[in-house]
Amino acid sequence: MTDLTHEPVAFSRWSGPRHVMSPPPAELVVELQAPTTFPAITLLLPTTAGSVMTPEDRVALRGLLDQARQRLYAGRVPAADDVLTELARVAEEAMTLSTASGLAVLTSRDGIRASIRLPVAVVPRVVVDASFATRDLVRALHRTPRHAVLALGSRQARLFEGAGDELRPVTGRFPITAAREQRRDPDRPGLARSDAAAFYRDVDAALGAHLRLHPSPIVLAGSPRAVAGFRAVSRHLARLAGTVEADVVREPLPSLARRVRPVLEQYLRSRQEEAFGLLERRMGSQAAVSGVAAAWLAARHERPEMLVVDESLVMPARLSPDGDFLEPAEDPEALDVVDDIIDELIELVLRRGGWIALAEPGRLTAHDGVALTLRTKAAQ
Repeated sequence: MTDLTHEPVAFSRWSGPRHVMSPPPAELVVELQAPTTFPAITLLLPTTAGSVMTPEDRVALRGLLDQARQRLYAGRVPAADDVLTELARVAEEAMTLSTASGLAVLTSRDGIRASIRLPVAVVPRVVVDASFATRDLVRALHRTPRHAVLALGSRQARLFEGAGDELRPVTGRFPITAAREQRRDPDRPGLARSDAAAFYRDVDAALGAHLRLHPSPIVLAGSPRAVAGFRAVSRHLARLAGTVEADVVREPLPSLARRVRPVLEQYLRSRQEEAFGLLERRMGSQAAVSGVAAAWLAARHERPEMLVVDESLVMPARLSPDGDFLEPAEDPEALDVVDDIIDELIELVLRRGGWIALAEPGRLTAHDGVALTLRTKAAQ
């Protein structure tokens, strides 16, 4: 096929990562949510976790490439050949790498190109739009958020950044070692407690500095005595997800990471309940709307606070010329159709300062799968 007249696509301009481990960094998701130049192509594929992509998954990925090619050629999209060539190149590279539960492959006419391994299963689909389909990336962040693990010993503290099932050491101010052995005097038992408290205050100051730059949930790991001693003096546990009893000197990091996961999952479940509690309060004060169309209009013109959405909901739609009103579409492959208005709604709420809660399928039936709370004067 011969493209319509266009400027060459400069993929060398993309300074982001080419292949991203699971889960994607929040800053990358934010970057990918920005509007780009049509076409932005997103391939989403459920994969079998392993050291390399299975033959079956490779066949399925090539099938998605064929679908993308057919859609762009049918629509005589400018720069189709350039974008499709790079899309195929990134996909072929991803076929040689390790896999998780899902995969996103993205390229755009702006020169963006990336493959992202996802810790959550996805519905296989091809999205061609003016922005990338990022809802599954947001869902991955919610399911396996970046987190910090503070490993506390009696004389040393180490800090790790968690991503998926990996823990990576934080350097700089960590690890921190106590300046001296705890003093022990049978006649003055307060000396050891005083030395421990001073050590943990130093650790807390370093933790606070890290969390200011990298806000995230925190998990404390260590003996019950060490964890209790640190909690007694810490001023930076507003987002404490939980604790893990561990011998932080001897336990291998992969083992500790596996034991941290259920603590995070429980924390995320509590966040979902927090979201429903907020929704109930806002509905009672008439500061919330239900349904996709009402949420879309309110997100554009009101002050969105929190969007809670059924994580399984997908809705192709057409927008009115002024962008305020939407109509569900039965022909999602048409070029004037937004492939998934739910993705666009999530991105709109995030851009306008709101936060997102993903609900388990069926929990939002009374709200047609979507509800948006609005900032009240008391909450502003």
